[in-house]
Amino acid sequence: MEKTSCNETSLPMKMKSSFKPETVTVFGTGDFGRSLGNKMFQCGYSVVFGSRNPELSGLHPKGIEVMSYAEAAHRSDLIIIAIHREHYTFLTELAEELQGKILVDVSNNLKLNQYPESNAEYLSQLVPGAKIVKAFNTVSAWALQSGTLDASRQVFVCGDDKESKQRVMDIGRTLGLIATDQGSLMAAKEIENYPLQLFPMWKFPLYLSAGLCVFYFVYSVIRDVIYPYVYEKKDQTFALAISIPNRIFPGMALSLLALVYLPGIMAAILQLYRGTKYSHFPKWLDHWMLCRKQLGLVALAFAFLHVIYTLVIPIRYYVRWKLNSKVINQIKTNKTDPFNTTTAWLGDSYVALGILGFFLFVLLGITSLPSVSNMVNWREFRFIQSKLGYLTLILCTAHTLVFGGKRFLSPSLLRWYLPPIYVLSLIIPCTVLVLKFILVMPCFSRPLTRIQQGWERMSKASPKAHSGNGKAEV
Repeated sequence: MEKTSCNETSLPMKMKSSFKPETVTVFGTGDFGRSLGNKMFQCGYSVVFGSRNPELSGLHPKGIEVMSYAEAAHRSDLIIIAIHREHYTFLTELAEELQGKILVDVSNNLKLNQYPESNAEYLSQLVPGAKIVKAFNTVSAWALQSGTLDASRQVFVCGDDKESKQRVMDIGRTLGLIATDQGSLMAAKEIENYPLQLFPMWKFPLYLSAGLCVFYFVYSVIRDVIYPYVYEKKDQTFALAISIPNRIFPGMALSLLALVYLPGIMAAILQLYRGTKYSHFPKWLDHWMLCRKQLGLVALAFAFLHVIYTLVIPIRYYVRWKLNSKVINQIKTNKTDPFNTTTAWLGDSYVALGILGFFLFVLLGITSLPSVSNMVNWREFRFIQSKLGYLTLILCTAHTLVFGGKRFLSPSLLRWYLPPIYVLSLIIPCTVLVLKFILVMPCFSRPLTRIQQGWERMSKASPKAHSGNGKAEV
């Protein structure tokens, strides 16, 4: 059977011979209008274009008619308005012909909230007798031309007339798109703003990561480049290429991973303090919690960089020079360093904890992908993201602690009273783990569970008492 990009159903030959395709009118012969019209034509619709230049019919496939706006308006009761908002005014001249027809607004603006009202609402004001539907503005002309196989297929549809919305959604599904009902025409402004948003949930994670990364970089330069030059006249600028980034990246990964779980702990503390879950969190905390997935993915990216930078350590000139110098010095002095079992244990434990932590880190990243998370139920997803997430944080924190070893207590590591980066990077994760350990204690976990199940602490001024089943009497 020949494959098709449209969601066509096979019909018996007798039915096909009497089947009359639905006619759809498209106002506008620009890139998007032509792409949408041609796609509908390929999927079996009879398409008529309305244009201010009907003579330019050579741009369209054979079988598609191009005529004036007034003539095209008579050919169908469903008209797609594929023109810019600033050109809508001519529609007032066709108000009589457009009475009762379905007008599908597919326009977008150049910037967010460019006009007081949405383009679809403005269209409804110009042609008050028409049924306005907002749709197709979230797909591109390129996506329609490429068959929507490697592009976004999500289409949001809104309108005040249910039957009109359903017809538009049926067209979208026939074209192979994913049509979602977003409610009344009041949702049009949000739908029009959607294609203009530039990674809306990524701004906070990226800004936070950039700020923390700049802080760690400046801190490392002061400690590891400027300090040796001032006191020892050593040129350590070569460390800017590999050594300093490989100190920053693991610190970033560990800190950001801890910041993924910190807002959940803060929310739990707030609920315990307030004695109810029916109270809004601060807006900054709400936004932070919504961005946890993005924070985790940025942390995973830094963890990947740390792994790659670590793998190139043996081929670095400085490392090979230092190792050769040590071997030559041992030959000259005829002495070798004795094997230290404790050091070997610490080294192997440090590497093993890093490998296990990175493995779980990658697992968390994989399960956050929509294609994977859609295949697991809520309990499974929560187990991976919460239980295994905290295990990942414990392993990565232990990896850093073992790396420091006895050096945490060594004053020689302080330069201008500044500790190494790995010491700073332990502050947030250790705080998170300590707070989490406190919250899982029965004296806190039990009331928190009751609060999250709907129980509310009664105020002292209330004469009511709590019932024995944990629910507040009303």
